[in-house]
Amino acid sequence: MSLSERIQNKTCKVGIIGLGYVGLPLATELAKAGFPVTGFDVDEWKVSELNAGRSYIPDVPTAELATVVLNGRFRATTDMSALAEMDAIDIAVPTPLRKTKDPDMSYIVQAVEAVKKHLRKGQMVCLESTTYPGTTDELVKPMLEETGLRAGVDFYLVFSPERVDPANPVYLTKDIPKVVGGIDKTSTDLACALYGQVVTRTVPVSSTVVAEMAKLLENTFRSVNIGMVNELALMCHRMGIDVWEVIDAAKTKPFGFMAFYPGPGLGGHCIPIDPFYLSWKAKQSGFEARFIELAGQVNSSMPEWVVSRVSDALNTVRKAVNGSRVHLYGVAYKKNVGDMRESPALDVIEHLLRRGAAVTYSDPHVPSFRLDGHGELGAMLEAEALAASPDCVVVTTDHDAFDYGALVRKASLVLDTRNALRTYQGAHIHRL
Repeated sequence: MSLSERIQNKTCKVGIIGLGYVGLPLATELAKAGFPVTGFDVDEWKVSELNAGRSYIPDVPTAELATVVLNGRFRATTDMSALAEMDAIDIAVPTPLRKTKDPDMSYIVQAVEAVKKHLRKGQMVCLESTTYPGTTDELVKPMLEETGLRAGVDFYLVFSPERVDPANPVYLTKDIPKVVGGIDKTSTDLACALYGQVVTRTVPVSSTVVAEMAKLLENTFRSVNIGMVNELALMCHRMGIDVWEVIDAAKTKPFGFMAFYPGPGLGGHCIPIDPFYLSWKAKQSGFEARFIELAGQVNSSMPEWVVSRVSDALNTVRKAVNGSRVHLYGVAYKKNVGDMRESPALDVIEHLLRRGAAVTYSDPHVPSFRLDGHGELGAMLEAEALAASPDCVVVTTDHDAFDYGALVRKASLVLDTRNALRTYQGAHIHRL
């Protein structure tokens, strides 16, 4: 039976390498659609939790996961040899940056090495991890062809970028159109057939490079526009203008404008990282992506700007940062999630500690975390934190669970970096 037929009758065995914010939602959707799915991960705790039907990803309800585990549609394993049994293999592993801002391809290389050991004729391999244009053709394809099998002849190869937005209640995995670019038309068609079983729409493109570049365009677009509005926030502060009111006024235009908002910096697995993948690749081609890099510089400078605003706020009550007790509301990179990857709050904390502040935090989604060089930090309850009368409270992540009314009533000094206190007034409230 051909791979196309197995996809159509849902006997195609699908393997997902990497069971995080990207891989687990996709695995669950495929299993719900009726495919036999095996999740692969090197983390034994994750595998144990998943096989027990317990989800650690907020976008995947435990009840949904438990159903596909109990009906035998999904299982997880650390045994990479089971890749040989798969008909389609999806790679959804992290792609971080090194400290030098160069791409760290080690997770992709490890995953492809595992696939290579068990690659057989007729399999389809799809890379979802966000990466630089050319990765599939220049890195993945040659590695897999070291087996003697030829891409497009003996196996199928595709790039289809993940587009996950954690904690977005409107656009879940199944609701987001899937861009698909194969090394040939057959690879693209097969991947579209598979993904088409679980997403509302597939978007085939002419090559893997186009698919890779499309993903980087999406996130670079956001990075550049956020960088612009962050710079506007600094400008408005200098000029005594309320940047939030400016944005609210501008966004009433029904065309030609899209609202972006300033904040303490960029966080997450994509926006702070992906533009550097693009600028790095551009440099390999002899092109300097000045606009992209400037936006990155503006965004990365925001945590230090937040700390300077903390200093300004403390100065209004004749206090210095050194020796002051500063409490952060939220350390996750975005509201209503517990994800701390690249969170700007971490840099804010670092800058405050260097200036001699005593720092604590509250976050209902992050009970504790380890800060390099400073050990383990544990969350305080909001009431407990306010009862301790900190010198300044900084709203760094605007979780819905926070009681902002109590914060405004009980805190002596507040810096709001997210416009969470837009409906409140008071001389003790300072805004970004």
